[in-house]
Amino acid sequence: MQKGHFSKEFLQKIAATEPQWMREKRFEAYALYESLPMPHTTEDDVWRRTVDMRTQDYWRRTRRYLRGLDVEKYHPSLPTNGGPSSEVGAGLPSPYAETAGVLVQVDGQRQHISDSEELKKKGVYFADLHTALQEQPELLRDYFMNKAVTLETGLKSGNIAQHNKFDALHGAFWQGGYLLHVPKGVNVEVPLRVYIKMSEADQADLSHTLIIAEEGSQVVILEESASTTSDASGLHSGAVEIFAGQNANVTYVQVQRWNRTVWNFASHRAMVARDAQICWVSATFGGRLNKLNQASILEGAGSNAQMLGLAFTDARQHLDVSTAQEHISPYTTSDLMYRTVLKDRAQTAWGGNIYVYPSANYTDAYQKNDNLLLSERAHADTLPGLEIQAHEVRCTHGATAGKIDADQVFYLMSRGVSYAQAEKLIVDGFFEPVMERIPLESVREELSTSIAHKLE
Repeated sequence: MQKGHFSKEFLQKIAATEPQWMREKRFEAYALYESLPMPHTTEDDVWRRTVDMRTQDYWRRTRRYLRGLDVEKYHPSLPTNGGPSSEVGAGLPSPYAETAGVLVQVDGQRQHISDSEELKKKGVYFADLHTALQEQPELLRDYFMNKAVTLETGLKSGNIAQHNKFDALHGAFWQGGYLLHVPKGVNVEVPLRVYIKMSEADQADLSHTLIIAEEGSQVVILEESASTTSDASGLHSGAVEIFAGQNANVTYVQVQRWNRTVWNFASHRAMVARDAQICWVSATFGGRLNKLNQASILEGAGSNAQMLGLAFTDARQHLDVSTAQEHISPYTTSDLMYRTVLKDRAQTAWGGNIYVYPSANYTDAYQKNDNLLLSERAHADTLPGLEIQAHEVRCTHGATAGKIDADQVFYLMSRGVSYAQAEKLIVDGFFEPVMERIPLESVREELSTSIAHKLE
């Protein structure tokens, strides 16, 4: 595997065999990446004069935690995908042994991919992104960083978009990821499973997820990101683009288990068409620093988005999540519920906004963020918000942050339960409103195991 640097010379190597339109897109992103300043780690007057106020606000709860980040330390790789293996690979949990398709990627390189004969008969296309660029170039040209995650969707306030340096980095140097295309009217009854792993030290993972579910289709995708070692430092700068066509039903579950030395930056956007539904589950357990930007765009009348999130941070982990529910058309609904548990000296920040456009009358939107603090030095900031430009709407929000209830602990311990067991029961109960809405029992069991490990 040949590694390089975030340089123009290495970018030329990456793009050498790609279509002209992709090369142009990469170099456009690279020019933007070079021109944008890194979010400054101090209250520097020069930085504050050179960036928009919205950019400063977007980074203000995170930029001081960027002091240890040196992007040039991390190395992207040239794509050298091997052929599909006969074995699914080590480390795949048994609940997902029976899947419609499996993709395993390590350090940006495809290690294994398989899909069932039934999937192929239905015309479903499932491949790593480099293969898809050769086999489905026109499909990628229409969707890849054109409509969902673009170079101008990193930050948003109303109808004003701002650039994000890490989106530009991703757009220039993306490596790995996959394309899933489900044709019109196709129902994929068995989930697909994706494993994205980092193993080598100082590795840069720039995976791109592109899911296209056409009209009347249905699909479930389970995606896990993880480190194979506990101490190999890494940088993830990724993107997720989901397109749910008219009357489509998409369930996308993403579980992140990077180790505590990985810097994690990502932009995730779903475009939801008329009468389509998306159930989006995000679970965050790992990472040294996580800066995530997630949005559901309800483009068509009657569309619906469920955004479910849970996170468990400990040690000195930092998690900063910005979410958006953008209602463009009338009769659209969205429901967001994020729950976070913090222990040790973990820091979290959540900023969520519901945007209702003038044309989106009869919108019904809700968002809720709750935080449970298990230690004195843990800290959570929560900032829900609304921007409403229509007249006939119902939009509500709420947020809480508080310590574990001493009376609840006392009640449980008075009945012979140890403090550790009492704490676990309370944490499990705190996550239950999210867990009960996750449609797959195997995912709920996996998440429960991760939560138990965090408590240990």
